[in-house]
Amino acid sequence: MSKTFTDRLNETEAANAEANQGNLRLGQQIRDLRKSKGMTISYLAHQINKSVGYLSQVERGVSSLPIPVLQAISDTLEVQITWFFHTDTPQKEDEVDYIVRRNTRRHLEFSGTGVSEELLSPRLSGEIMMLQTTLEPGTVSDPEPRQRKGGEDAGVVLSGTLELTIDSKQFTLEEGDSFSIYDDKQHFYKNPSKTEKTVIIWVLTSQNY
Repeated sequence: MSKTFTDRLNETEAANAEANQGNLRLGQQIRDLRKSKGMTISYLAHQINKSVGYLSQVERGVSSLPIPVLQAISDTLEVQITWFFHTDTPQKEDEVDYIVRRNTRRHLEFSGTGVSEELLSPRLSGEIMMLQTTLEPGTVSDPEPRQRKGGEDAGVVLSGTLELTIDSKQFTLEEGDSFSIYDDKQHFYKNPSKTEKTVIIWVLTSQNY
């Protein structure tokens, strides 16, 4: 049975409400961490090259937060970006640092960007990090190529299609294809599909996220 207009409208409203809640949670985390470090909002805004007004909106959950901006905030606040990942289901005490159950994954949705990520690594401070990235149809990772900081990262396309650009080379990967990025190469990626999501599993050195 096909969905009615009302059904689609209700689904859209529910998705928007969830995204707004995620924005509010993320903004509160940024504000609380900033204040705990004795840092003014004007100082943080200057460090990330954004206006105080914009950062105030982010902290109040009004404005969405692209990945590069959250990375800049993380660098300034001296935490890994995974510090902001959230889970609704606590882990069992004896599994902390060793196991991540599917229903206890820490997740982070970048509202308005088409990107959502789940942390697969048990430890937040380990030398390597595993992430699952989901790209909505037509989503591009970043407005500009991302510069690596050394080491080597790798990934596999779990489902969908991925257009990956490394420096000046462009590749199209399908389900089951894998890749690696190394030697401080710039890269960005895109889901070229208009209808299907792309899911990627990443293995990263922690310095690159």
